[in-house]
This record gives sequence, structure tokens and C-alpha cells, in this order.
Amino acid sequence: MGKYDDIINLPHHVSNNRSRIPREERAAQFSPFAALTGFDDMITEEGRWVDSKSETDENQKVIINEKLIEIQTKIEEHPTATAEYFLPDSEKEGGAYTHITDIVKKIDSQNSEIVFESGTRIPFENIISID
Repeated sequence: MGKYDDIINLPHHVSNNRSRIPREERAAQFSPFAALTGFDDMITEEGRWVDSKSETDENQKVIINEKLIEIQTKIEEHPTATAEYFLPDSEKEGGAYTHITDIVKKIDSQNSEIVFESGTRIPFENIISID
């Protein structure tokens, strides 16, 4: 005689007090449970690659400064410039190297940045090269 022979053939119990849960809702109780809310986002963010900013040598700084002065003298002509620069990451230390080609709106010496027509503002110390 088996351990459950006395109950194996009993009819399935149906409650008189509660209605049956639809199949779609019953499935939800078996969905994965995230015990650590935000943990997946944190892991993804930590794994996201960022570059570290390299220092510009003095010779390159002189060249950049000369080109900024040249652009400033032609600002009334609405010159177009291409700048390669370091864009700091807003979430963690580091960032990415990127470039822009746009019309220069102004050279803001007071805030030490170049301002483009698109609204992009690049601090002088983040410029790698400019043409």
C-alpha cells in the first residue's frame, strides 16, 4: 500500500467562499521576483565603458590657443569649426572622446569655453584639437 493511496483519488477541492482566479492572473504569481530592486541597473551602469581623460601636452595647448584666437578674429564671418574634445560622463568618473562640426557662435573667454550655434559648450581644457 502506497503512502498517498487514501487521498489519491479524492475529487479536487473547490471553495464555496472564493471565486476561481483566471489563468492569466494565476500565472503572475510564478513570475520572477527581483529581491534587489535596481541591482540590474547598477550592474549595467558599472559595466558601461568610459574613457579616462588624457592630459594635453603644452605644445598642443599652444596650437589650440592659436586656433581659438584665429576663430575669434573671424567670429563675425560665422566660421565653422571641427573640434575633438573630451565629454565627461554625468554618471561616473571618466567620459568619452567625441567631435563636433558646427558654426562657432562665440569664444567665451570669461567662462573659458567655446560656444557653438547648436548650443554645445566645450571648456577649453577639454579640447583635444580644433580646425
